[in-house]
This record gives sequence, C-alpha cells and structure tokens, in this order.
Amino acid sequence: MSIYTDEGYRGRKDYLENLALEMGISEMTVFTLADVLGPNEDFDGLITELEDLTIYA
Repeated sequence: MSIYTDEGYRGRKDYLENLALEMGISEMTVFTLADVLGPNEDFDGLITELEDLTIYA
C-alpha cells in the first residue's frame, strides 16, 4: 500500500491527474510542478502551490 492507494487513488499518476482535473489546471503544469517539488510534497506543498497558481494566474 502507498499513501496514494490509502487515499483512494491507483497511484501517484492517478492522483496527479485527478488533482489537475479537480483544480482546472493542465496536467502538464501539475506534473511539472510535482516533479520539481517531489513526491514528499504531493499532499501539502504541491496543493499550496497549485492553489496559489489559480489565485494569481
């Protein structure tokens, strides 16, 4: 099991795809930012950065 499957996703890719869809942000943007921040930030820093992006973009 992983944190992604514990949260109901098939894996990290599925989580990031759903995050992009839910936030209305392109998958390319989400995957790029997730790659820069790393998986340790997927449920914290990544979400914060994406929220900031939607507010200030």
